[in-house]
Amino acid sequence: MVLCVKYDKIKVMGEVKNNPKLPEFFRPLFWSYDFDSLDLEKNSKTIILNAINYGDLKHWRWLKDYYGKPAIVWILENISATELKQRTGRLAEILFNIKLNHASRSTH
Repeated sequence: MVLCVKYDKIKVMGEVKNNPKLPEFFRPLFWSYDFDSLDLEKNSKTIILNAINYGDLKHWRWLKDYYGKPAIVWILENISATELKQRTGRLAEILFNIKLNHASRSTH
């Protein structure tokens, strides 16, 4: 599968075979979702953000292999600062070689 980042959408280029599903090791990250109905393309932003916020390196590697670095970087660069944990964002900056804009949180 080849993904192409275009403007404000992630588009799947090529054919998707056998309706791929998230690997079972993702299930704990999506305890509040109907895991079996998650669609890898329609729910790509949710999948990527949950895996980056709550997953480990195994999840991150799978994301990179499936979606590709450009698609992940595009999502990370186009979300609000509140959608990504600050510590996780710093690690993402290092691993994906990007600079995210983090708004500081109020202490109140």
